[in-house]
Amino acid sequence: MSTTHAPDAATGQDAGPISRALARAFHDDPMMGWFFPEASSREASLVEYFTVLFTRQYLPDGVCERTGGAAAFWMPPERARAVPDPETVGTLLGILGDRAGAFREAVETAAAHTPREPHWSLAVIGADPAVRGLGQGGALLRSGLAKADATGHPVYLESSKESNIPVYEHFGFAVREEVPLPGGGPVLWSMWRAPRPPADR
Repeated sequence: MSTTHAPDAATGQDAGPISRALARAFHDDPMMGWFFPEASSREASLVEYFTVLFTRQYLPDGVCERTGGAAAFWMPPERARAVPDPETVGTLLGILGDRAGAFREAVETAAAHTPREPHWSLAVIGADPAVRGLGQGGALLRSGLAKADATGHPVYLESSKESNIPVYEHFGFAVREEVPLPGGGPVLWSMWRAPRPPADR
């Protein structure tokens, strides 16, 4: 991965560094902890999980950017409700093991609350803890939001980490809904950001 803070388009060669950075970024995420409850093996499982998502879904269908220690995956309006192909789903369920059922229920619950109107979706964003506070996540957010604003579309995201809400609010998002995941899972906060003209970004 690049050592700079300026976002670059991600390529397949970035899969390893991106997946490792995201695995560390999401190690303490409530939803990832729900899916991968064993802390000792969580990072290795998350590396596999994010490698599959990146290479099989978001790289082919989305907009993927990275910095030196962070990455973001966006889905444009025409692909915002796209789902992984059956082979990819099977691979993910294999990684999840006995948590596959919880994963399916969570995905189905979140999908039922996804807005129907055309929008960009911020599917994944995370920074390795080693680079937090250096502005890399903010640079990725600004880059993706500029693309969404240029098309005149709103942006949707979901977060299971309450401490991230003020960060997203700083970038113009507002909480749309609180969605408890079934089976005693964490709460998802869905957030929405209306498009802005370039002068207001």
